[in-house]
Amino acid sequence: MENNRKHKAGFVNIVGNPNVGKSTLMNQLVGERISIATFKAQTTRHRIMGIVNTPDIQIVFSDTPGVLKPNYKLQESMLAFSESALTDADVLLYVTDVVENPEKNMDFLEKVQKMTTPVILLINKIDELSSRNEEGGARKENGLLGDLVEKWHSLLPNAEILPISAKNKFGTDMLLRRIQELLPESPAYFDKDQLTDKPARFFVSEIIREKILLYYDKEIPYSVEVVVERFKEDDAKIHINAVIYVERDSQKGIIIGHQGVALKKVSTEARKALEKFFDKHIYLEVFVKVDKDWRSSQRELDNFGYLQAP
Repeated sequence: MENNRKHKAGFVNIVGNPNVGKSTLMNQLVGERISIATFKAQTTRHRIMGIVNTPDIQIVFSDTPGVLKPNYKLQESMLAFSESALTDADVLLYVTDVVENPEKNMDFLEKVQKMTTPVILLINKIDELSSRNEEGGARKENGLLGDLVEKWHSLLPNAEILPISAKNKFGTDMLLRRIQELLPESPAYFDKDQLTDKPARFFVSEIIREKILLYYDKEIPYSVEVVVERFKEDDAKIHINAVIYVERDSQKGIIIGHQGVALKKVSTEARKALEKFFDKHIYLEVFVKVDKDWRSSQRELDNFGYLQAP
């Protein structure tokens, strides 16, 4: 029997403040590890697309940096990526969580209020509400959630509101079904076997940066950029040379560590993750260089790909 269903396709952009679970949600919806997801805020710096394909549907998800008031040029670029997601979305997913102040970053929220595109407001991390094991815990939990829904409805009256737990996959299947209903009829924008718009080198950089976020404290992870200078692949293995750029000589010393122990740990953990990601043997060499104040240099940010049109 011939399939008369028309093909649907569209861009579903994920926005919200830092550390509310946008990247975790993106990875669950796409079914692949596309975005860095750590416990630290500001882990996503670029706009990253993950593509879901079925015979009748193509959903182009877009993860964006957390919305914040910029303190230097890198953060200005990150905010520009987030704001661009408001202009080309077929469906907008605005992610919050159960502890965030709904009125945080009202300037950005006011832009969302003016959108005519369908908006789905996702209250994430509902598994972190008060324990059901306490006496009256379930009633208290439902009350807190109800208050949040009411507050968000007053701020975004045209948005659909859906409580979820991206980490536990609660509500994500329902969300996918609703997205499919809202998508416009359209041919596919990308090849059906394409998973993302980013090249392999990008994911090498992101995986190394993720390990730095996990293993170093304070300002160090936010002062780091990773550039892949060599990516040579054959059927069995990939040779990679990467450079970790920092802003200060003192930061270089911290990244390398005493007798190179810290850098060796990061390199080893990154290599293991890369072998899992590419399903090949990885030969990884990592170097550390100083690029003074790169986060505030328009020329350097352009070189690193941050100031290109999103």
